[in-house]
Amino acid sequence: MRAVIQRVKGAKVKVENETINEIDKGFLVLLGVEEDDTDKDLEYICNKTIGLRIFEDENKNMNLSLADVGGEILAISQFTLYGDARKGRRPSFIKAARPEKANPLYEKFLEKCNNKGIKTYGGVFGAHMEIELINDGPVTIILDSSKIL
Repeated sequence: MRAVIQRVKGAKVKVENETINEIDKGFLVLLGVEEDDTDKDLEYICNKTIGLRIFEDENKNMNLSLADVGGEILAISQFTLYGDARKGRRPSFIKAARPEKANPLYEKFLEKCNNKGIKTYGGVFGAHMEIELINDGPVTIILDSSKIL
């Protein structure tokens, strides 16, 4: 499972020009599910995301988490995070999980983050979405559950 996390001052997701969800301060999370991902991968990505200390404290050090700043998560399913463009010019998405596997894990991510006390909102799985954000920093972190040491 992969997550691209952007620290934002605000973000929103639109489908067919209608705002579906929006957040103020927090994380925009682009979440990709790989064909071999399990609940273990999900737990890792969820815990890492919530525990990231990438908000500045009073000394301007990145030392505060979402919970510390009252931040929220807007999580968007993003199968293209598993695009492999090493050969040719058209990416292959063969490692991305099929929707029948990816959607339940994406929904579980939303649920787990909410259950851990972080207000978490999503987009519409499989829909063409427009994402607007105000990146704060910019700060962008990439998590990959296959890279666990």
